[in-house]
Amino acid sequence: MGAIVGGQTSCKCPEIKALEEYLPPDVDIISCHSLHGPGVDTHNQPLVLIQHRAPDAALRKVESVFSCLRSKYVYLTAKEHDRITADTQAVTHAAFLSMGKAWHANSQFPWELNRYVGGIENVKINTMLRIYGQKWHVYAGLAILNPEARKQVAQYAESVTALYKLMLKGDLEGLRNRVYDARDKVFGQASNWDTDPLIEPSILSSFSLGKPTDAPARPNNHLSLLAMVDCWAALDIVPYDHMICSTPLFRLRLGVTEHLFRSQTLLDETLRTAVEDKTYRSDDLEFTFAARGWAECVSLGHFETWEKRFVDTQEFFRPRFADAKVVGDRMMKRVLENYSEEGK
Repeated sequence: MGAIVGGQTSCKCPEIKALEEYLPPDVDIISCHSLHGPGVDTHNQPLVLIQHRAPDAALRKVESVFSCLRSKYVYLTAKEHDRITADTQAVTHAAFLSMGKAWHANSQFPWELNRYVGGIENVKINTMLRIYGQKWHVYAGLAILNPEARKQVAQYAESVTALYKLMLKGDLEGLRNRVYDARDKVFGQASNWDTDPLIEPSILSSFSLGKPTDAPARPNNHLSLLAMVDCWAALDIVPYDHMICSTPLFRLRLGVTEHLFRSQTLLDETLRTAVEDKTYRSDDLEFTFAARGWAECVSLGHFETWEKRFVDTQEFFRPRFADAKVVGDRMMKRVLENYSEEGK
């Protein structure tokens, strides 16, 4: 009696429904969610508080209890939380899950290949390994239980497929028009970059799992990143709208995508490579299969299938998780430092 009850899950709609159904009406409900992984320092990171069924006095008590974390409080409803969580995580998780699945299908450790060299590739590889180094149910729950996330994973697979078909057709003009339209919708007109980049280019190139090399970055079509922006555009999502809820990993994922789209030269080179260079064609085929596979799994709500798909690939990459964690933690620390320095 007089208790305050909440949960720390990453998907609030099922949680709130359960609390409403099973708790007596005289129990206050205030849920929470730290929007970062367990390896990140809680200081100054966003902590969502959801005052669902409670007086202000109860909220003050919860704020006092959580003050030891020194996090930034963000006040949302359960529905707002799930929409923002989906907007900032669903599409990017789908992209990196699909990358891992594609490399696994081709029996590739990408950091050992000379065609995966450079800053963007470093972030792709390290983020992929960071995700597969976690528990499978974390990403399954976020994608399958959150209705907003379901829609986004499905659209991401559609975007990947549509762009890949344009590449196969050799339709450079069609691909360019579609990608430019998506860019302008998500990032604004190309000439309007009036802010500093989320991630400094020097950070992108500093963290590699492979052996040091002087080889220049090889042109890549970056299908995974192009499809991310195409998906956001199709769903009218502007990820910058949710920077108040941003985490180091979200800033890194958005930052590497922004890096590609900020440079007209790099973006045009990427589009030409997509049509004219078949080096990555087999990788992109497996990536398209993987994106569609994750989308089907989510649409059917199959946790067992998700677990099998995830764990199979997790075991393939497991020997490198320890090294990847060291590099990944250094990368997250540098992103945090950069964020503090810029005052963003």
